[in-house]
Amino acid sequence: MKLGEIARKLNCTLQGPADLEISGVSGIEEASETELTFVSNPQYLPKLKTTRAAAVILSKGDKAPIPALISDNPYLTFAQAVELFYSPPTPIPGIHPTASLALSACVGENASIGANVAIGAGVRLGKNALLYPNVTIYPHAQIGDDFIAHSNSVVREYCQIGNRVILQNGAVIGSDGFGFAPRSDGSFYKIVQSGIVVIEDDVEIGANTCIDRASIGETRIAAGTKLDNLVQIGHGCRIGRHTIIAAQTGVAGSTQVGNQVVLAGQVGIAGHLKIGDRVIVTAQSGVGHSIEDGKKVSGSPEMDSTVWKKNYLLMQQFPELVRTLKQVKKDLDELKQKLESA
Repeated sequence: MKLGEIARKLNCTLQGPADLEISGVSGIEEASETELTFVSNPQYLPKLKTTRAAAVILSKGDKAPIPALISDNPYLTFAQAVELFYSPPTPIPGIHPTASLALSACVGENASIGANVAIGAGVRLGKNALLYPNVTIYPHAQIGDDFIAHSNSVVREYCQIGNRVILQNGAVIGSDGFGFAPRSDGSFYKIVQSGIVVIEDDVEIGANTCIDRASIGETRIAAGTKLDNLVQIGHGCRIGRHTIIAAQTGVAGSTQVGNQVVLAGQVGIAGHLKIGDRVIVTAQSGVGHSIEDGKKVSGSPEMDSTVWKKNYLLMQQFPELVRTLKQVKKDLDELKQKLESA
């Protein structure tokens, strides 16, 4: 594809020859002589002196020794450029003969239902659904248009899913919440999880992520939110709009997470908390208290990230401080002995 054509399709300003042939896209260090790369962080601009890339996507005001496409958002433009060169497998419309659909299930037009898919009684599935092999939809689930469910994902009974939702492989929507009432003899009585999971429009759920149904009421994932692989959302939680939750994060039951929140990898959040809007929790943090809007926290237990960084630097000096204190004590003891013997 010519660089000029790419510029038109991506709505970029072209700096360089329009007839330059581009074969694909790649990272700045991996790109070949015919590939397009990008720089969204100024600290990587020096790498343009050594990259083999044919052209680069840059921010306004940045300079490059190679042809460039100027964009308001280079990272987003790069993501869109990938789509110009990648052709995913085209699903075959229709229902595979090994799929099992209940007679009362209603499947919208232009569906592609793969091998060994099971769709239960009373299910409502919107138009343009794409269900890969071995997907299971339990009875009475309600699902909107343009739904994509990859192999081995599960939607449990009565759960509600909006439009343009994507489930990656092995995702489970509506598994039983972790609810047990202790008996007097020390054993546990299972609490029926009678609630549902509601997933709003434009949500993506990562591979092997589990979202538990509520014991009563609902667990809700609001519009535009993206969950990474191996995330656990406990029963009765409410996750806000356009929130990002990275891999191996766990949110305990009945916690409310606000809008545009970032929970980095391996974060743990205790139950019955409220995490405000635009909060950032850095990787491997343990959150045991509610957090106000706009805060950035780190560590376990969590604290303001600036304080955590200072404490971390002090911890690195801790062995030397201990040695110094021991030496000071030794010197004081020797001085005391001299004074007593004088």
